[in-house]
Amino acid sequence: MLKLPGLIDPHVHLREPGATHKEDYDSGTSAALAGGITMVLAMPNTKPPIFDQVTLDLVLASAKKKAHCDYAQFIGAGPENAEMAARLAPYAAGLKMYLDSTFGELRLDDMSLWMPHFEKFPRDLPIVLHSESRSMAAGILFAALYDRPVHIAHISLKEEVLLIRAAKERGIKVTCEVCPHHLFLSKDDIPGISHGHPGRGEVRPRLAEKEDVEALWSNLDVIDCFATDHAPHTLEEKDSNTPPPGFPGVETILPLLLTAVHEERLTIDQIIEKMHTNPKRIFNLPEQPETWVEVDETASYQVKTSQMYSRCGWTPFEGWQVCGQVKRVVLRGQVAFENGKLLVEPGYGKNIREEQNIE
Repeated sequence: MLKLPGLIDPHVHLREPGATHKEDYDSGTSAALAGGITMVLAMPNTKPPIFDQVTLDLVLASAKKKAHCDYAQFIGAGPENAEMAARLAPYAAGLKMYLDSTFGELRLDDMSLWMPHFEKFPRDLPIVLHSESRSMAAGILFAALYDRPVHIAHISLKEEVLLIRAAKERGIKVTCEVCPHHLFLSKDDIPGISHGHPGRGEVRPRLAEKEDVEALWSNLDVIDCFATDHAPHTLEEKDSNTPPPGFPGVETILPLLLTAVHEERLTIDQIIEKMHTNPKRIFNLPEQPETWVEVDETASYQVKTSQMYSRCGWTPFEGWQVCGQVKRVVLRGQVAFENGKLLVEPGYGKNIREEQNIE
């Protein structure tokens, strides 16, 4: 049995508040534990978005009652909340900035709106950027101008990973993450995912060319974290005329990565580095005492939605043959998951920022 430290997913969407029909802190953190993840950092683009004291309190009150694993909640950058976000920083996972198109209170129409956030947000936490291609380059320029860390979410393109490599070589404080769907799928896989429903292949960033996928694998040393961008939507929504982008991911990331280890494309040490050591350092996360994950490396099985905890009810990896199965998860000394069964009650998960502030 392989023993891993508790794994951290720094990029999940738990759909609470506003869309709990497809996920919430209960189902999403249950799914995380089933996938060997003992801490999640949740994104703020909910309904309403998490961008001030009222909305942060709202989601944290719900999480306190529902979460099975440990967690922290991002606050979103808006055009007028730089001072508020900086004040709330000790209680948040970090600041999330949407540099490409988004809506409502998190819409940042021009770069002058980025400046107050780069000036005011505490430097011991990274600003996480939803950015692609040229907007990512602009975000890295801001990191250089303000001499402060940024973390680039879900890179997917060859040009992106090469630019991040160049930025790191010049001492710019940039880190990045890659999602399993951008490592294991390309646009050529969309017909196989879709089963006649093209919306099932919709994700942002979009699935890229095989050349981009190969570039990510060739530059794994540049990539700091594996993160799921767990973005659950129901099949009814995905199969509609206006399919929302996003894939679920917390229950499939570890078996996919362990299969890559089995195929000698990856090492166990790289999984630990990019799902435990680096996220802890980048996001200033606490230790989880007496926490580990036990995995049967030899278990070979098919991915099946019917055995998953996520409320959304589907996965793009349905039917994939994988090697490596989570058997037991111990969280803070208590067996939280074992042999397919969730064993801790809602509310067992801790808000790690609250715990740090108490200390």
